[in-house]
Amino acid sequence: MDLKGKSVLLTGACGFIGSHLAEKLVRRGCRLKAFVYYNSFGSNGWLEDLPAEILSEIEIFSGDIRDPNGVRTAMKGMQAVFHLAALIGIPYSYHSPDSYVDTNIKGTLNVLQSARDFETEKVLVTSTSEVYGTAIYAPIDEKHPRQGQSPYSATKIGADVLSESFYRSFSLPVTIVRPFNTFGPRQSARAVIPTIITQLLAGRKEVRLGLLSPKRDMVFVGDTAEAFCRIAECEGTAGREINIATGREISIGELADKIKNMINPDASIVSDEKRLRPEASEVMRLMGDNRLLKELTGFAPSDDLEQGLAATTEWFRRRGLQGYKTDIYNI
Repeated sequence: MDLKGKSVLLTGACGFIGSHLAEKLVRRGCRLKAFVYYNSFGSNGWLEDLPAEILSEIEIFSGDIRDPNGVRTAMKGMQAVFHLAALIGIPYSYHSPDSYVDTNIKGTLNVLQSARDFETEKVLVTSTSEVYGTAIYAPIDEKHPRQGQSPYSATKIGADVLSESFYRSFSLPVTIVRPFNTFGPRQSARAVIPTIITQLLAGRKEVRLGLLSPKRDMVFVGDTAEAFCRIAECEGTAGREINIATGREISIGELADKIKNMINPDASIVSDEKRLRPEASEVMRLMGDNRLLKELTGFAPSDDLEQGLAATTEWFRRRGLQGYKTDIYNI
């Protein structure tokens, strides 16, 4: 699909990845409608961080992905939908799993039902590398078994399988897009890289994290957003699951050391017992296979982790730490 001139709905547009994808889509010439989570403050989240000339091109639709009527209203007349809206914090899913079912499964069902009714031409549903659980083999390709190691990942597995069923049952042109661990400007302190950066920039001599041994495949957010666009522009992706990964892995401890050396080499990194996840729930290794993405689109994320970390750290330096609470465990 040539995205230029197309009517596109982006759910979760006010979030971290969503705001970067919104900017990419506008620059590609889409007529973009941004579905943002309704709130009484009238806040559009990270969309408000976009350049004025980009934001002025976006139609804002406030609603709740759990509400089928609101989703149908937003979806009407759309030629494509990028579905990113989700609850994503793993620790929060331990004590509020119902909300994850409502948002991640029922919310996805609302998008799929509306897309089917309105015969939407292109449907991209966002998955997560967490659906794979701890790697049985690596690099992890799209055929790797799914393992629900947290209520969060279980609901994303449910959304994935539901999407597959709509492709098989109703020929809905849905593609499951599966980013590995995305990082970059605008990410919340719920994620590990902003947690490290903000603690260091706040002057903390001791950076508190959870388990330091798990390994992750870190993808810069600009590359994740570009991959979404490339997948949407590619024909022959309906019914497919597609990883967005670098094929490079790094442990949380090694990652923390890299960032520490960029900001304050004298700081120490400690594992805080309060931040540890249940042993059987912790995903110990995620390293993705991006061969299918490259085969279909000719694109692959950069594996230059250092460049992405430098850009992210500089963004935090320029912006400051407003809204980032470095003295608590953000879940």
